[in-house]
Amino acid sequence: MTRNTPTVAEPPPAPTTQPDSTPTPARTTYRHGDLRRALLDAGIDLARAGGPEAIVLREATRRAGVVPNAAYRHFANRQDLLEAVRAAALSQLAMEMEAAMEAERATVSPEDEQVDAADAADAATRARAMLRAVGRGYLRYAQRETGLFRTAFSVREQARQVEEEADPAKAGNSGLNPFQLLSAALDGLVTAGLLSSGRRRGAEYLAWAAVHGLAMLALDGPLHGRPAEEIDALSQRLLEMVEQGL
Repeated sequence: MTRNTPTVAEPPPAPTTQPDSTPTPARTTYRHGDLRRALLDAGIDLARAGGPEAIVLREATRRAGVVPNAAYRHFANRQDLLEAVRAAALSQLAMEMEAAMEAERATVSPEDEQVDAADAADAATRARAMLRAVGRGYLRYAQRETGLFRTAFSVREQARQVEEEADPAKAGNSGLNPFQLLSAALDGLVTAGLLSSGRRRGAEYLAWAAVHGLAMLALDGPLHGRPAEEIDALSQRLLEMVEQGL
C-alpha cells in the first residue's frame, strides 16, 4: 500500500530590504568660534525675556543644542556668560544712541551743513541736538529692551566702574561705548561755546544720573505702566532740563 507524503509548502521568499528613504537628521556641529556665539546669542535671548536673573548656563547650552560640558571651553561659569551678555547689551545700547544721533543729523541736509558750517548759531543747535539724541536713544533702549537694559547694569563690580576704556564688545558702530558717546556729545557743547571747560568737568555724571534715573522710574518706580506718550513727553522735558542746566 502506497503512503502519500504530504507536500511541505516552501516559505515565501523574504522581502527584499529596501533602503530607508527617510533622510538622516543633519547633525548640528559648530566650527571653531561658532559655539561661543551660539551660547552668547542664547544668553542674550534669555536676558531679553527675563533680565539678568534668567541667564543660566545650562539653559543656554540646551538652546544651543550642545551638552552642558561643552560650554566650559568658552565660559567658565554663569558669571562669565553674564558678563559677556552685559557687554553685548552695552553695545546694543550704544547702537540705539547712535541711531538717534543719525536720525537727528538727517534733519540737516549736506548742502545746509556746508553752507552753515561757520555759523556759530547752527553749530550750537547741532550740539544741543546731539546731546538730546544721546539721551533719547538711552531712554528708548530702556523701554524697548528692558531685560537687556537691566542686564547692562547688573554686574555690581562692573557697574561701579565707568567704561572709559575702548572695548569693541561694548561699543557701537562708531567704536564708542554709551559713556563715551555721552562724553563726546558734551565735548561738542564745549566746542560750540555752550559749555565752559570748568562746567564740563564731571558733567557726564550729572547728565547720566538724570537720564538713568528717569529710565528706572519708568521701569520700577511710580512711572511704571504709564502710557508711552506720557513717558516720551517726560523724556523730552528731562532732556531739555539737562541741556539748560549744564
